[in-house]
Amino acid sequence: MTILVDDARWPWRERRWAHLVSDESYEELHRFAASIGKRRTAFQGDHYDVDEAERELALAAGAVAVDSRELVARLRAAGLRQQSARQADDRLSDAGT
Repeated sequence: MTILVDDARWPWRERRWAHLVSDESYEELHRFAASIGKRRTAFQGDHYDVDEAERELALAAGAVAVDSRELVARLRAAGLRQQSARQADDRLSDAGT
């Protein structure tokens, strides 16, 4: 089991946010997120956004701090990375040219 969290550096609503992911399964991620008080409705397709306080809770509960590039690389390697709608549109456009 590896739950990963990157740095809380994305500003929104006067807070800084990080991403919480699993490099094993979504089920593992959902269980972990629930254990730190995140609601399932906060799931963002392949991650949970966590603010600075939630990031600290995640680290205390056993999440591993990584930089953003490693987080995405490990998510992709596990086959759990979801592409955004824009990325999907770009790929379809590229395929048609």
